[in-house]
Amino acid sequence: MWPQLQLVLVCVLVITITTTTTTATGYKVGVGRADCTGPSVEITFMGYAQITQRGTGIHLRQYARSYIVDDGGGGRFVFVAVDAGMMGHAVKRDVLAVLQKKYGQLYTQANVVISGSHTHSTPGGFLMYLLYDLTSLGFVAETFNALVHGIAQSIIRAHNNMVEARLYVAETEVLDANINRSPSAYDNNPAEERAQYRHNVDKGLVQLQLVSARNGSELLGAINWFAVHPTSLNNTNRLVSSDNVGYASLLLEQERNPGALVGKGEFVGVFAASNLGDASPNIRGPKCEKSGLPCDVLTSSCPAGAGACFASGPGADMYESTALIADRLYRAASELLGGRGDSRSRSRNRRELTGPLGYAHQYIDMTVAEATTHGGGRVRGCLPAMGYSFAAGTTDGPGAFDFQQGTITDNVLWNAVRDFIAEPTPDDKECQAPKPILLATGRARFPYDWQPKIVPTQVLTVGDFAIAAVPGEFTTMAGRRLRAAVSRASVAAGGRELQVVVAGLSNMYSSYVATPEEYEIQRYEGASTLYGPHTLTLYLEQYRRLVSAIVRSNGTTAGAAVGLDPGPEPPYEDDKQISLTTGVIFDSHPLGKDFGEVKVQPGAEYGRGDTVTAVFIAGNPRNNLMHDKSYFTVELASGEGAGTGDDPGWTVVATDANWETRFRWERTSTILGFSDIEFQWTIGPTVTVPGIYRIRHFGYYRYILGGVYPYVGVTNTFTVT
Repeated sequence: MWPQLQLVLVCVLVITITTTTTTATGYKVGVGRADCTGPSVEITFMGYAQITQRGTGIHLRQYARSYIVDDGGGGRFVFVAVDAGMMGHAVKRDVLAVLQKKYGQLYTQANVVISGSHTHSTPGGFLMYLLYDLTSLGFVAETFNALVHGIAQSIIRAHNNMVEARLYVAETEVLDANINRSPSAYDNNPAEERAQYRHNVDKGLVQLQLVSARNGSELLGAINWFAVHPTSLNNTNRLVSSDNVGYASLLLEQERNPGALVGKGEFVGVFAASNLGDASPNIRGPKCEKSGLPCDVLTSSCPAGAGACFASGPGADMYESTALIADRLYRAASELLGGRGDSRSRSRNRRELTGPLGYAHQYIDMTVAEATTHGGGRVRGCLPAMGYSFAAGTTDGPGAFDFQQGTITDNVLWNAVRDFIAEPTPDDKECQAPKPILLATGRARFPYDWQPKIVPTQVLTVGDFAIAAVPGEFTTMAGRRLRAAVSRASVAAGGRELQVVVAGLSNMYSSYVATPEEYEIQRYEGASTLYGPHTLTLYLEQYRRLVSAIVRSNGTTAGAAVGLDPGPEPPYEDDKQISLTTGVIFDSHPLGKDFGEVKVQPGAEYGRGDTVTAVFIAGNPRNNLMHDKSYFTVELASGEGAGTGDDPGWTVVATDANWETRFRWERTSTILGFSDIEFQWTIGPTVTVPGIYRIRHFGYYRYILGGVYPYVGVTNTFTVT
């Protein structure tokens, strides 16, 4: 009997080990990318809150990049990084509606995270809260629908590309890509806490690598989390752009997809938002506009006559600064991946992830939430409110009037304006103290909610790696505390110590989250922390609850955490949305001309480094957003007979998604409906092939009697030597 019993036990042990090994490493992953570029003209950008910053064209297109991970045991999650200012709850809701119509309940609020990159150079009007959509003149259906369609399409493509894979995580430091834009607030954190870190802003880049299980040298995709604001392009920019992190994503994809056009190729790489709340890319720091002298550290103000306080750098202008920051991020990520084809270095500073997937999601009403402090006291959340320093803006984009950061006293005049909109109660003022309330957004309900009260909170885990998806901008120290809290909560619940990344601006936008100590200083970040001084404390307790639920559920459910009340859902307010943005009424052209006709032809010959310019008679780009297409192509004659028109002898070498290209649209007559579009292509110094080129423009015009119709324009050929 004993030998037989031993044999049975050995068999059981082998089966158990085999099953465990399969669960640990038997991942399937899918990656997908889709164009989600919104209306590129006539719509205000989301980020700097300046109504005059309306789009006039495209510099870089917007993309949604999706990553699906399945552990083979019923656990599956999706992480989506989007070139957008942030994410809106209604956008995610409608994306899930598309997916559930196609796949049933495979994808839900609980296992899908959608994170915005926080670029300040893409169209707004999609958040459905009045304060955030106000400068976009309310809701903009074109922006909203472009995001929903593009994000859903990227997930569908990832779903259709599922293959067996292995997951790795790697880390490095990027020392010259960000600074803390509110050092006086950061320095108010406890000295012993600050002493644990070498820098007052996170310098770490964390990379999740997705590698083919069948071919260990084939990289399928990579997600890079790094804390930096995509505000290298300042509030004077009028061209749609994904800014520094978006360009870094394109550089990484171009390296890994040699020969593919921008936005194409099987490898999908992205730089996603982290705890970027006080992290600026303008590493030269803030200077007074006219004098060039440093601004006041606390208030970010300048002496009379010295101009506004702006941060800039590292380049000579905003485009060069964008390129430099992007290049530094891209090079760090490329090195972690092993550089160009260097598979030998790919094993450096990385480790493989094993183990099941987990996820937890819960809505919480921040206005009634409570938490326990380290001292054992109970604290609560407040109705949303914005402080005086919110109106001062930041050193990346100063505000209006004479508001200053660090303001902790109010003003009778502005209080009168505030009270006319919505008057805060004595309890509101006490709850938000020491923030002087400039806008009592939690009390404002006309015509619909000004800012959210109910927010989504979410955690994804794969093995000992966790993604804490947060609905706002956590500051450096707030993010550090969150990472520590999630990891410790896992251990306390009987789980593994976790490596945690913060995925910022996910699923909904609720402004900033500063530490209680930073809140006291009332810089821009503290003034924009909606739910009072204990906002972070409430979040820390909530995310501990989420990760504890995941640990307790490990092994009992397929991925999803159990025992969590889903919480109260945000209100449905689609039917209350107001939009003051007019659509395109009609397009026309001068008598004797036609759409697509070239008004300004390129020159005959150009050298590398030169800029080619052409101007076309055009329709409004809002007539068709040209997803996965292009308004322009730069084409190289590549065969016999090239130059005879639209023949197969031309090869597309660049589109409107390239860094080297940009276009600007201009309405030349509003009454007559005339408009022009100028396209520029700067010839690369090293990669452009000498030869014969042409530029083609693809557009749509709206006929005055109804209907939208395509047209094509083509320039004369020119030579690049």
